[in-house]
Amino acid sequence: MLAELPYDRESVLEYARVWAFQRNPAFINFDKMGGDCTNFASQCIYAGCRVMNYTPIFGWYYKSSSDRTPSWSGVQYLYNFLTTNKGTGPYAETTDISGLEVGDILQLGDEEGHFYHSPVIVGITNEDVFVAAHTYDAYMRPLSSYFYSSIRFLHISGFRKYIPDS
Repeated sequence: MLAELPYDRESVLEYARVWAFQRNPAFINFDKMGGDCTNFASQCIYAGCRVMNYTPIFGWYYKSSSDRTPSWSGVQYLYNFLTTNKGTGPYAETTDISGLEVGDILQLGDEEGHFYHSPVIVGITNEDVFVAAHTYDAYMRPLSSYFYSSIRFLHISGFRKYIPDS
């Protein structure tokens, strides 16, 4: 049976705090291969659900640098997976800034609508949203300090996991 479960936002925050300025050796570092931001975002999301989707090509998983899906480390692919996933693993909906919670993801883009950065939300106040990110490592960096032309917000609604029938 496919069960819908709540996303563990506290585990996301703890993971982001620990790994924002260092690299978890369980995952390849993409800094010299186009950037590590979405890899880090996926690691944080995984900390909040502990379930991957092993569907080849269109799923969301990481086994090794040579055995992973594009959605694990690609900005647009992560968006596509999270917003269309009906199977195991995390799923999200696009929202506006008022629908955000800590542990959610935002993606920054250029004027042509090409999204290039996937920070993780680690704090929200009335004045600003604060993020953790890799490539340009950050923790509690104000969103207002970034330069971007477009932005989209992804609220992680939960995750799905197979639970054996009893």
